[in-house]
Amino acid sequence: MCHMESNCVSINLEKQAGGNGKYKCELNNVTHQGYEGDWVEEKNFFHHASESACVESPCKNNATCQSGFTDKGYRCLCPAGFIGARCETGNQETTRANGEITLLLDSKRVPIFCHMENFECGDGGWTPVMKINGQKTTFEFDSTYWQDKKVFQPEGGKTGFDSKETKLPTYWSTPFSKICLGMEIDQKLRFIVINKTGDSLYSLIADGKYRNTALGRDTWKSLVGPSASLQLTCNKEGFNADAYDDPMYNKDFSKARIGIIGNEQSDCQSCDSRIGFGTGGYPKEANTCGNAVKHEGDHGNKNTEAMGYILVQ
Repeated sequence: MCHMESNCVSINLEKQAGGNGKYKCELNNVTHQGYEGDWVEEKNFFHHASESACVESPCKNNATCQSGFTDKGYRCLCPAGFIGARCETGNQETTRANGEITLLLDSKRVPIFCHMENFECGDGGWTPVMKINGQKTTFEFDSTYWQDKKVFQPEGGKTGFDSKETKLPTYWSTPFSKICLGMEIDQKLRFIVINKTGDSLYSLIADGKYRNTALGRDTWKSLVGPSASLQLTCNKEGFNADAYDDPMYNKDFSKARIGIIGNEQSDCQSCDSRIGFGTGGYPKEANTCGNAVKHEGDHGNKNTEAMGYILVQ
């Protein structure tokens, strides 16, 4: 259990099961090392701890230290404006305005455009991950780019909210606590935020498993604006939102790598509508980012293709 939580370095495990037959297990983000004054022995619990390289506070500039992950025995999650293995290198200019900075990703220096100003997702810095043109099939739902660790047109990561598609190493190498999603439709930009912690976007999507969010259909529709349309039921939202293929119709129904799908029937087996990023299936396979719906959408049938932006913080 502790190995499944990136911040866990020790556990307190109850010696005997409770009345419900279950053991109480507490996950801790520190060990007793460095906290001897707070150490209290509890006779009903075992304490197990790993050796943590974070005890010596190797990370600088208020970075978060996580035990394990690298040959050094730790990794540092750098705050905005700092880079380096220990977040020791700062660029004060990036703390004040948007602009190009250099990140150290997979031991390589990668130039990216850092968004420091508030653009509806909250104050920066926001790190770009992908830019998706809904009129192109580069990042359709079934594209291998969602499952691999290959970059696509990295030069697109050095510019802001434009039409240059890109997939950056930040897709698999950048941990986060928030995801910013943006869509540009008819020269109007709209954004929403998902409060979600992850080791990377790759870790949430590449295995194909569905992971839910709880934003609600109105929040997803706000990405598109007043003309947004969805069928009224199903409302399955999150990562890898997919309605399985129905052999009765031999049709690939609506799906989204990040987004929401809807149906006019009281299930999710034949969804004909979606809003999202990395989309595909009926009714418009070629619409890979935006809003597509047919059959009883709450604002009628739609095929709205968007320029999509995915950033993390």
